[in-house]
Amino acid sequence: MQKRIERPGPVLRPDGTLAERGYATRAVLNFNREAIKAPPWRIKEWDFYQVSNDRYCLQMTIGHVSYAGDVSVNLFEFATGRKITASSLLLLPFGRLGMPRSAEEGDLTYCGRGFVMQFLVRKGERRLICLADGRRGRPPVAVDIRLEQPDPTSIVMATPFDEDRRCFYYNQKINCMPASGVARFGDREYPFEPDSAFGLLDWGRGVWPFRHQWFWGNGSGWVNGRRFGFNIGWGFGNTEAATENVLFYDGTAHKLGHVYCDLAGGGYMARKRITSDDGRFDMEFTPIYDNYTYTKILFVETSCHQVWGRFNGRAVLDDGTVIEVKDLVAFVEHAVNRW
Repeated sequence: MQKRIERPGPVLRPDGTLAERGYATRAVLNFNREAIKAPPWRIKEWDFYQVSNDRYCLQMTIGHVSYAGDVSVNLFEFATGRKITASSLLLLPFGRLGMPRSAEEGDLTYCGRGFVMQFLVRKGERRLICLADGRRGRPPVAVDIRLEQPDPTSIVMATPFDEDRRCFYYNQKINCMPASGVARFGDREYPFEPDSAFGLLDWGRGVWPFRHQWFWGNGSGWVNGRRFGFNIGWGFGNTEAATENVLFYDGTAHKLGHVYCDLAGGGYMARKRITSDDGRFDMEFTPIYDNYTYTKILFVETSCHQVWGRFNGRAVLDDGTVIEVKDLVAFVEHAVNRW
């Protein structure tokens, strides 16, 4: 059920189908965008960074669904629900954003009218920068965050879709990056310190069906003085070859099987239990904030409940070591899309 990809090679065959299906803990495959055989308006690419502590969360995105693009920075507070956003919506960007072909190297820069965003990748660290001049309905923004990347491990997925053999999702998620820096929105300042804040990268490239939904959960924190994190998810295509469920502890990845949760059952803000089929992930999830977003423009419609809360329970590593998790602030989300 958990096929590991270990040999280097291309993501796609010459006919546009996945060369291999499964997971890896490092990016051993090369994303060959030129091998995509689907129409250009079906290609989707994004770099999504999230930096959070127990009080607030910063999100920065550069991405597109070919006929529309989004460059945005958001910050929201869990206790108050206060949300601040600065964004630039792009019409028909297709491949003009210059998205890197790897999550491990290649800078990404967007420069618009009074709005600049940069994702800089260096050995062992990343830097996130955003500057907005406060015009065109945006608040003045100045963000400069440094993410340490002490661990080589991540979760990398090559996943097909049943709807169309040309559809695929190639994705890398990097957890447990201690964060330092400041995000300023108008007269408000939000500092991040590496003893309490972690960064996450969600790097995605693929061809998706127009209608789809997913469930995704992720968190990072300190447990027993060591970096601990998890990634869980389902609904991202056909996961018969492998799931994206994984634990991270002190730089090592520990693979999980299937994870179960009825996130909407009883309402998104109801307490939930999230478990894996092998019992190695068993958590009580107590929601504290629903970062709900909804967009509808012509035929494009997106809806997402990103529910933040506290995780309490146990996680079992490959060698049987039990990690006791207490009040780890993290999220689980349910997205329904037509794009």
